[in-house]
Amino acid sequence: MKIGDFHLTYCGNIHPGEHWPDVFSNLKNYIPLLKSQFAPHDSFGIGLRLANPASEELLQKNQLDLFKEWLNQNDLYVFTLNGFPYGEFHRRIVKETVYAPDWSTEKRLKYTIRLAKILAALLPEEMDGSISTSPISYKPWFKNSDDRHACLDQSCLHLIQMVMELINIENKSGKWIHLDLEPEPNGMLGNSTELIDFFQERLLPKGGTRLSSLLGISLTKAREFILRHIGLCYDTCHFAVSFENPTDVLERLRQAGIHIGKVQISAALKLKLRDSEESRQVALKRLKPFAESTYLHQVIEKKPDGSHHTYSDLTEALPSLQEASGNEWRIHFHVPVFVEDYQTVMSTQEDIKTLLRLLKENPFCPLLEIETYTWEVLPEEMKKDLSASIQREYDWVLKQF
Repeated sequence: MKIGDFHLTYCGNIHPGEHWPDVFSNLKNYIPLLKSQFAPHDSFGIGLRLANPASEELLQKNQLDLFKEWLNQNDLYVFTLNGFPYGEFHRRIVKETVYAPDWSTEKRLKYTIRLAKILAALLPEEMDGSISTSPISYKPWFKNSDDRHACLDQSCLHLIQMVMELINIENKSGKWIHLDLEPEPNGMLGNSTELIDFFQERLLPKGGTRLSSLLGISLTKAREFILRHIGLCYDTCHFAVSFENPTDVLERLRQAGIHIGKVQISAALKLKLRDSEESRQVALKRLKPFAESTYLHQVIEKKPDGSHHTYSDLTEALPSLQEASGNEWRIHFHVPVFVEDYQTVMSTQEDIKTLLRLLKENPFCPLLEIETYTWEVLPEEMKKDLSASIQREYDWVLKQF
């Protein structure tokens, strides 16, 4: 839906289903009601999440045409795809497998090319489209720097092939689609510093040289193409977990010439670490229900000297809570954006408010996507009707505007 300069949707990764019939069924079940609530007389935007099987099925026979017909009949449009999770994402152990296959593989490249073809067919005229994707790979998989560098180099080559596909799509259709890397803790690109370093040390110099050679264009032009078609997906949960200030991140990205292609509106958990044993016991009891087995819930602890310590998962961090020497924990658990206080534990809702305020002052990114996908694994007392919960998220975001 359109809100001034912005398009707002919610991410389809909220719903289970790895095959197209399941995805389409979920859209039919939820989208018309939301449209009637929030845009009864206007077009309503959709954020698709297509797993690899669904991306293959949607391109078979006349499935894409049938979907486009349904969109037109219901005054709906698609402007973004979530291409981070490749495979199953619900009702099974996901954890670090969400990063596989990574960008060093042909599988990830071919999957993302399919997503680009689908989005090009669905994207309205005179709108740019975003495909968010993984932060290259999962850092703990690489035990030495040689392996890590090899993964980054190969991933860079695949991203350049992706840029060539996106250039070709724009030349043929006039549709500008950008691939937006989504940093998160323990990803190969875990924060804004690592993302900027990847652009400046690999993607622009090495990737630019490669693209220049392949297309027979100047290095300057090649770099312009890269910066046009590869950007950042700013997930407010992920950046908050890394203790990154939105104002500082935006300025550093501006100086580096890297655009934000999509903002994902999401909240993390945060815990102020008190000194007393009793307060730590209370915090431990409150956090235990969030240490569930489906998703990774990385924890970053901020030390008194400003340094950070990262735990790979909340299950790893909790045994260290009593002895932790830091001032605060930030926990990668996508909690509802409309709640700030979880009793002892808080959310990073304030970071969302800050970023949305900055967006209103300077609309640097028009594509906004609410991304709370953890409804099925929330602590029992927090589980509510899904339709009502999605509506509450829309209500809260709209109030910020």
